[in-house]
Amino acid sequence: MIIPVEQLQQETLLAIIDEFILREGTDYGLQEYSHQQKVLQIQAQLKSGRLVIVFSEAYETVNIMLAEQFQQQSASNPS
Repeated sequence: MIIPVEQLQQETLLAIIDEFILREGTDYGLQEYSHQQKVLQIQAQLKSGRLVIVFSEAYETVNIMLAEQFQQQSASNPS
């Protein structure tokens, strides 16, 4: 289930983004970015719809993923 970014309080949104950034294995390519730059990049991608915040009812977890990836998973796993 996609959680609309607009419905989240700013503090909650930042906590989700922080957890995503700090998760081991998150790769931003060859260029190094500060934590604040990463937050701003993710916020922009969430606002543009490229990324979505997803709640998994089965695992009771929240994740940030590419909207395209979520759509593909949803199509291959219809409820």
